[in-house]
Amino acid sequence: QVRLVESGGGLVQAGGSLRLSCAASGLTFSNYAMGWFRQAPGKEREFGAGISWNGGSTVYADSVKGRFTISRDNAKNTVYLQMNSLKPEDTAVYYCAAGATFERVTNYQMYSYWGQGTQVTVSS
Repeated sequence: QVRLVESGGGLVQAGGSLRLSCAASGLTFSNYAMGWFRQAPGKEREFGAGISWNGGSTVYADSVKGRFTISRDNAKNTVYLQMNSLKPEDTAVYYCAAGATFERVTNYQMYSYWGQGTQVTVSS
């Protein structure tokens, strides 16, 4: 009954911006750390950004630091990823995930629930 549904992906030119959303249902959203991962064709899924249960702590991969911002609104059961200054190498399917242990937020094995993914394509 737990569902995570991503939205907001699409096609954008290099240098542009997108805002991804992940709406959660069937769980107590405020009990979970949330993360965004991405997977490009031919590559392993990689960590992008994570946020603690109340939004007080965030962590970013070096590849997105300074360009992406993760945030959450617990009243709306939603986590966001604001992506600015997009590059062609950001092209991937982006997944949101929910897990119990923020200290392991960069480890995909920590997460209990995953969304279906949303495609982001950045043209050069």
